[in-house]
Amino acid sequence: MIFHILTLFPEIFEAYLKTSIIGRSIEEGRIKVNLVNIRDYTKNKHKKVDDTTYGGGPGMIMSCEPLYNAISSVYKESSKLIFLTPQGKVYRQDRARELAKEQEIILVSGHYEGFDHRIYELFPHEKLSIGDYILTNGGPAAMVVLDSVTRTRDDVLGNPESASDESFSHGLLEHAQYTRPPDFMGHKVPDVLLGGHHKLIERFRRESSLSNTLSERPELIEQTILTQEDIEYIIRIIEEN
Repeated sequence: MIFHILTLFPEIFEAYLKTSIIGRSIEEGRIKVNLVNIRDYTKNKHKKVDDTTYGGGPGMIMSCEPLYNAISSVYKESSKLIFLTPQGKVYRQDRARELAKEQEIILVSGHYEGFDHRIYELFPHEKLSIGDYILTNGGPAAMVVLDSVTRTRDDVLGNPESASDESFSHGLLEHAQYTRPPDFMGHKVPDVLLGGHHKLIERFRRESSLSNTLSERPELIEQTILTQEDIEYIIRIIEEN
């Protein structure tokens, strides 16, 4: 799987690409990351990639020509071209799973006040946003997509069940987790996790997941398929509170 990351600041990716799961995946040849400096594709001698906006207004807009040239240098009909912009659909785990099936992804990391709109008319593309807030540039957003897509692939994590058991994998937040020691300053690991009864542990984790989601992200409950047992547990929590 190949990621082409188009950016004005390739240096911010250097340490990140050598670290943890991403670094290991690159070393083992499971993914390849190609950093493309958009400035290398401008034809003016000052390497200028932005200009003022027609009609007036604050800030600068990224120009079409360097963007077009940079994208064209790596673009194929089979590529998945993604512009990282606040105007895009909010990125979620289910989209990460879908993108993990692609063979080649181009991530265009913006800067300034955004892209000249005409660049969207020149290539089939998708727009993604990692959240309803504004960043100085799209580099962190590109890292988020790269990381989440890479770790979703079955050949990347040491235990494939790790990805399937995390937050959002089934629509809910992840259950509470514990490790040694069993008692820390009087706070104990729930007895059910120490007993080895797998069905009871499974139910505990499901209820913990439901409880966490109800407390922190209740809107996710509405998007999740619930069993009758889940519904009864949620009603019980609400009545107790």
